[in-house]
Amino acid sequence: MFKIKKKIEKPKPPVLYNVIEDYSEFDAPGNVTACAMTLPEDLAAHAKILAESYDVPLDRMTQLLTEGGVYVYPQVGGLLTRGLFACRIDAGGAMPKQTWVLDLMQFAEAEQLARSRAVPLIEAATEVFYRTLPEELKTKLAKKNLGLDYRTLDRAVAKGGDIKFIDFRKDWSPHFKRLCIMPDGRLVETGGLEEFAQLHQITVPQAKKLVEEGGTMDVAGGEVLACQIVNGQPAVARFSAKNYTKAKELAASKGLHILDALSEVAYNDSVMMRTLQRKDLGGRI
Repeated sequence: MFKIKKKIEKPKPPVLYNVIEDYSEFDAPGNVTACAMTLPEDLAAHAKILAESYDVPLDRMTQLLTEGGVYVYPQVGGLLTRGLFACRIDAGGAMPKQTWVLDLMQFAEAEQLARSRAVPLIEAATEVFYRTLPEELKTKLAKKNLGLDYRTLDRAVAKGGDIKFIDFRKDWSPHFKRLCIMPDGRLVETGGLEEFAQLHQITVPQAKKLVEEGGTMDVAGGEVLACQIVNGQPAVARFSAKNYTKAKELAASKGLHILDALSEVAYNDSVMMRTLQRKDLGGRI
């Protein structure tokens, strides 16, 4: 007797953006990815993902996406260690809704500007943020729908009409998939810190520290995770215990940094190199 397995449909993740322009190679703090949406905003999904990405309470994020304004991160130990999250909504509807984050230095500049000119903090935050952006992006933002030629857009994107919102993102979030090359040559895709941490059996704080600061982290089975920050983005590889041992010996004998030693070991590993070449020749990045 044969058992018929029911196919379980997994819920599809919400589509939050259908226009993405990458400016992450620009100098900080203007190194952003402009993520836009032409279809109607799914407020609940939008708020949930941004709240998780930026550590803002969900009810406050929902309010910001509805009314606009700023969220100043709370002080830790009496000190402000983070800047602010901003949501700009044009009351006249001439411009799409926009969200971004200011770092601590930018926040201080915006706060000073707001006081000296007696203007709302959201206005000062907008001026400070726009000032840092690449000229190409500034030019596009001055045009309707980023100056896109809708005749050349995918029909599914163009049918939505005007851009409804733009999120200027820098984070390593569930919406942006990252590839990690594994010891057996597989390229494994993860989205967000929780999924990444689960894959490598480490904690979320450990994952966050690794992808934000780079470096190495010893993991189960004597293996190691290596992360290099390239143009502000994490590039991650996991090395077998054997290759990790080789890299440590190489670092000791040649006086290399462990990341450089791991890179050299990777270049001499035929399995890892074949995978990287396939990716460069058209695989997903």
